[in-house]
Amino acid sequence: MLETAAPAPKITIGFDLGDRKCRVCEVGEGARVVKEAEVLTTRSAVEAYFGGRERCRVVMEVGTHSPWISRQVAALGHEVVVANPSKVYGSQHRTHRNDRSDAQFLGRQGRADVELLYPIQHRGAKAQEHLELIRGRDQLVRVRTKLINHVRGTVKSSGGRIAKCATEAFVVRARHQMPPELRGVTEPILEVIEDLTRRIHTMDRQVEKLGEEYPGVSRLRQVPGVGALTALAFVLLVEDPRRFSGSRAVGPYFGLVPGLDESSDYSPQLGITKAGDELGRRLLVSAAQYILGPFGADCDLRRHGEAIAARGGKNAKKRAVVAVARKLAVLLHRLWISGADYEADRQLKRRA
Repeated sequence: MLETAAPAPKITIGFDLGDRKCRVCEVGEGARVVKEAEVLTTRSAVEAYFGGRERCRVVMEVGTHSPWISRQVAALGHEVVVANPSKVYGSQHRTHRNDRSDAQFLGRQGRADVELLYPIQHRGAKAQEHLELIRGRDQLVRVRTKLINHVRGTVKSSGGRIAKCATEAFVVRARHQMPPELRGVTEPILEVIEDLTRRIHTMDRQVEKLGEEYPGVSRLRQVPGVGALTALAFVLLVEDPRRFSGSRAVGPYFGLVPGLDESSDYSPQLGITKAGDELGRRLLVSAAQYILGPFGADCDLRRHGEAIAARGGKNAKKRAVVAVARKLAVLLHRLWISGADYEADRQLKRRA
């Protein structure tokens, strides 16, 4: 017996999310607005509005509150569509907009053609929680870097200099080379840097432990330059490796492919799109820099990047790093979904 597709919902609801209040626009047949309302941005208010009613299609834009609201509304039995505003509106500046018009637009567009909203899929609650650990660690690292740069600049402005060293050794080196007149004003900052380093190390241990919960992490760490942090972030950001039609689609997912703006004979060379998650892209680029750096092992990835850099031209080294990061993303997905072991010289073995 053939299964029949579920009938389309009779009502499409444009749900414009706000920090305190959400604007609602219900659209029926013929794109006719049948109801407008406001809903508080709380779990109880969302439950009261969407619970116990006939199945609807609910359209919202991706934002701070969209992960938990989309999961709650879906759990109440509704079809949820999360629109990607950067794709829908592009770089154009929207004029004459407000919450009411945005809700109407989402409702009418969701009624007409969902694909024009470039829908995205939010990750699960568990993956989101674990990903926040990585994001939190990243924030601490950024703050520590700013403070270290501040101390270095302060010392330089007085005619001194703190020699290059590993981040973990900075506080000891700074105290040893600090001009006497600056010790009083820089000591509180050095204490904060020490505390941040301890907390970052604690979070690193948490990342290692979390990686044991995801089988794919250990497989991805086979690749030199891919540590626990990068592997876990990749697994959490992708979540389901079967979401892609092929491994090559992972590069565009992380924004590591050039943009496209072709028209007739006009085809300019554009930079990468930088779509997707910025942290995931940055970790892949960092791993690529290690692979191409002085400590990177000889492998297909390294030779691929070196060949691009050898072509010369403007920004050749930067293009090589991005190309290796893109190829690395494809490789990690392939290892994960196939369960294969990493082979550093796979291309050479194919030619043999």
